[in-house]
Amino acid sequence: MMKNWLLQLFFVVAANAQEPYVVVLGTAQDGGYPQAGCNKACCRAVWEKKLAFEAVSCIALVDPSTGQRWIFDATPDFKFQLEALKNITQNSSNELAGIFLTHAHIGHYTGLMDLGREVMGAKSVPVYAMPRMKTYLESNGPWSQLVQLENIKLRPLQEDILIELNDRLKVRAFRVPHRDEFSETVGFEIIGPQKRLVFIPDIDKWQKWNQSLETLVQNVNYALLDGTFYKDGEINRPMSEVPHPFVTETISLLKHLPISQKKKVHFIHLNHTNPLLQPTSPEYQEILKDGFQVTHTQQSFKL
Repeated sequence: MMKNWLLQLFFVVAANAQEPYVVVLGTAQDGGYPQAGCNKACCRAVWEKKLAFEAVSCIALVDPSTGQRWIFDATPDFKFQLEALKNITQNSSNELAGIFLTHAHIGHYTGLMDLGREVMGAKSVPVYAMPRMKTYLESNGPWSQLVQLENIKLRPLQEDILIELNDRLKVRAFRVPHRDEFSETVGFEIIGPQKRLVFIPDIDKWQKWNQSLETLVQNVNYALLDGTFYKDGEINRPMSEVPHPFVTETISLLKHLPISQKKKVHFIHLNHTNPLLQPTSPEYQEILKDGFQVTHTQQSFKL
């Protein structure tokens, strides 16, 4: 009897080990943490190695049963994030099943440079991009060289059209309002066998969007949301120049949700000035007390 029970337990553990998951590879805003040129206390502690370096906002989707790995946003920290992903998955291959891009701001696509002949000399890595983003990469150097030399293979994305990655994983891109100087901006919904996750690292303000944030949170299992700035006045320039929903605004919009719904919300894409980058800060502790979460590198979400 004991042997049968142990055998059943083995199969349950093995099955769970094969479930797809999303893993966080970075949580900082485009400039990373610390940020270039910052001599303030927020970054000085990292320069002096009193606080840990934090890579730019990025997540990966992993299917252990097939060995496939996808990255969402190619950041300036791509080389570190690829290596971390290889370690997490215990797969030393450089192969990626694809890279999904949210938009053409520097923290979200410039890591593609590492795929070029000056570095990896990659072969036909699928890069999923919306129409304007695709045209931008095809028409502007040095990115166009990646296309011409077939380091990357551009795959078109369409708004609200499901892409079947394999028989149990799907991805949907959806438009969000943002500073679209060079491309559209999208968030992604990742649909697994049992759970759904949304990734929105950049959006201007929730009120500008034609969707309900509260409904979005209720309809998914995990919501990784733009937490760039904690509150107004955080930087020494007009914050209207870099519009994002303040964390305090997002919390206010969702304050009436039950705790079970609030816990789905994980803030990501944190500016170097954001106190949520420091787990000992009063603001970080307040977030947890209110029922919300802050993403951390190598955090995983089962799908």
